[in-house]
Amino acid sequence: MTDTATPTETDATPTAARPQLPYAGSVSTAHTYRFELVKLVSQWRIRLLLLVCWIAPALFVAAVSRQSSLPVDTLFGRWMHATGWAGPLVTLGFAGSWALPLLTSMVAGDVFACEDRLGTWRHLLVAVRSPRRIFAAKALASLSVILLLVAGLACSSTAGGLLAVGDQRLPGLDGHLLAPGDAAVKVLLAWVSVLAPTLALAAVGLLGSVALGRSPMGLLLPALLALAMQLAQMLPLPVAVRFALPGYAFIAWNGLFTAPAQLGPLLIAVAVSLLWAVTATALAYWIFLRRDFTNPAHDGAGRRAITTAALPLIGLTAVTVAALMPTSTGTGSGIGQEKVQRSVATAFAHLYRLQTTQLNRPDVTEKQLKASAACTKGDVSDGAEGPGNDWRCVVSWHLPGIEATGSAIYQLDVTADGRYMADGDGPKEVNGYFLVRTPTGDEPNPLWQFDGTVELLSK
Repeated sequence: MTDTATPTETDATPTAARPQLPYAGSVSTAHTYRFELVKLVSQWRIRLLLLVCWIAPALFVAAVSRQSSLPVDTLFGRWMHATGWAGPLVTLGFAGSWALPLLTSMVAGDVFACEDRLGTWRHLLVAVRSPRRIFAAKALASLSVILLLVAGLACSSTAGGLLAVGDQRLPGLDGHLLAPGDAAVKVLLAWVSVLAPTLALAAVGLLGSVALGRSPMGLLLPALLALAMQLAQMLPLPVAVRFALPGYAFIAWNGLFTAPAQLGPLLIAVAVSLLWAVTATALAYWIFLRRDFTNPAHDGAGRRAITTAALPLIGLTAVTVAALMPTSTGTGSGIGQEKVQRSVATAFAHLYRLQTTQLNRPDVTEKQLKASAACTKGDVSDGAEGPGNDWRCVVSWHLPGIEATGSAIYQLDVTADGRYMADGDGPKEVNGYFLVRTPTGDEPNPLWQFDGTVELLSK
């Protein structure tokens, strides 16, 4: 007979001898976040970006502020000799156009695609045991690095300007002077406001990295989108369409430097950018959780993923345009004759007082000047509207105790986003020369050329 053990005997012995192993649960989001952050910062290109963002702006602003020629075609560039607060605003203008889109591409646009190139998804999933925690950790790690890069640009450029020039008053976009404390607050708010479109581009980078996988288009997607939106802002688009693009938030901070501040366009631009950020992040999360990680050849690319990513953002833009139509002038550009005249007259009055101080003349108030402007665009003298470089304004003013009316001519180049540059065309003693003779020597003439902005939403 064959010896057979009873079931009770065979079950009892191994059970008693079997060790109790601890259960290997999923790794927490905090630990995964630290791991992903260390992975990002350990890359040489990320370290190089951090070094450049925290050092290069200070050197650039300090060097340009010491030059005899200034970037007058850049907003606040003409004031870099006068105050250190102009430097961070010049840097902000450049960063919004080029630096921030490229930074988001290099960080957020590659945070998921790098795992596809290295083939490490299965190892990461085995270690973390939760796709949701992996997505959250990668998104938070890329956001942390991007915020650190933006902080470096802001702090470095501000330090460079203040050390090279000093803490003087800053002329606003309507000519009024901001005290150093007010200028500091406005500069800080301007940099904070561009975080919203930066987050929108970062979310698009996450979406491209998830949906396109190894394709280099995922890495370039935020930069290409920013370039497309920048080109769109140069076109004579209706105001509602212009505000529905998140890229407008990169220039909407201009309204902070007028009195009163033009907060309407800025708040709309920030809200639109945050909507884009939330929508793009949600789409990236949805696509990521439905990915087949068991197939090593699958890298996320495909028509379905691209369609799923693009169509909701297009729909969001259409809905935003429809929602903003009642707040604007319909299909108009928002640039009208009365707005231009009012803006030019206000800026001239403020800057005339600045010139009066330079020349050590008796002070005069804007109310006493009663400055007004009569503007035409080409051959259109009544009801002129729209952008163009064919605007011409004649500014008139009165001095107390003098019956004669003063007048000065300006040629205006008005861009589609409402910004303009006024170029003085005489008389010479007022705005026809770039220097004025003061008791302490020659100084830049504030009335020779000046920048201004037209609020597109105002009536």
